[in-house]
Amino acid sequence: MRFLPTDEQRAFVGSLDALLAAADTPAAARAWAAGDPSPGRARGARLAGSGVWAGGVGVAYEGAGALPLELVLAFVELGRHAVPGPLVETVAGAVLVAALDEPVLGKRLLPAIASGDLLVSLHAPGAGPYALDADAADRLLVVDAGEPTVLRLAAGHGPVRASVDPVRRLAVPGAGGEVVSAGPAVATAARRAADWARLATAAQALGVGLALLERTVAYAGQRTQFGAPIGSFQAVKHRLADTLIALEFARPRVHGAALTLASADVAAAKTAAGEAAYAAARTALQLHGAVGYTDELDLSLWLRKARPLRDAWGTPSQCRAAVLEGSAHAGSAGAGSAGGGPGGDRPVRFSRL
Repeated sequence: MRFLPTDEQRAFVGSLDALLAAADTPAAARAWAAGDPSPGRARGARLAGSGVWAGGVGVAYEGAGALPLELVLAFVELGRHAVPGPLVETVAGAVLVAALDEPVLGKRLLPAIASGDLLVSLHAPGAGPYALDADAADRLLVVDAGEPTVLRLAAGHGPVRASVDPVRRLAVPGAGGEVVSAGPAVATAARRAADWARLATAAQALGVGLALLERTVAYAGQRTQFGAPIGSFQAVKHRLADTLIALEFARPRVHGAALTLASADVAAAKTAAGEAAYAAARTALQLHGAVGYTDELDLSLWLRKARPLRDAWGTPSQCRAAVLEGSAHAGSAGAGSAGGGPGGDRPVRFSRL
């Protein structure tokens, strides 16, 4: 099966790439890490103009409807350009609120998310103990699992904690705040939002891996040893080829998960993309040598993202367990027909129209 983006989707990706390339996102990321989110928020507002946040918001709330395919394409670019902020959490928060189907709450939050005026951090089951960038977000949504499951707007958060990636600022959500919904529907909506968060994180990790590979290939062609570029050495070629293969095998998994939105498919995509990005980071660090360890080199912005993204919204072991659980359910329901056979190599357009 081959995935072929439509001309419109290619144009969308091209416009995002051009916008972010001209925006000096490394400078915004460094400012974000230092506690100044204003440059990053300005870039987030420009992304809203391109329709990035609208893909998780329904048309009834001034969005574009659920567009997981376009979301994946966008988040690959966000990863490639190291855009800071709770990007995944904002989309997942929109999906969570939309899935509750509560018009009053939807009108309160969703149009502002689609327009880029509202930046959301989300703490929910599967997200780990911390909320990402709660200090910079306009709203901190917290899902408290229990009887009943509760969605609340947290009144505050604890102190910001250090992370492997300084751009990812972590904090424990505060207690209390306004309860905006409660009951089984919240638990169901939270599971749906977690799947979208895993999918977006997988796409972001894939973009990070691609950026690391691109920069490492360029560096290997410039750095010389024994009078020749190190990229001409067979050992280096093999290492770069292995990195490329892992990323290119992860890409169709991410695209396929966007088509199905099945929890097991999303978990498999998250595992493949996260592991490939982390392997790309190790390759980049080793082939850059001592210079790869320096904070001054922009490469460090991507190097430090790979490990946290691999574990965010589900560690590899958690995602593999989800894949096994999904396989067991599929096996009890009988064999599927999505594999080989006649037509198995047909081009599959991203657009479902």
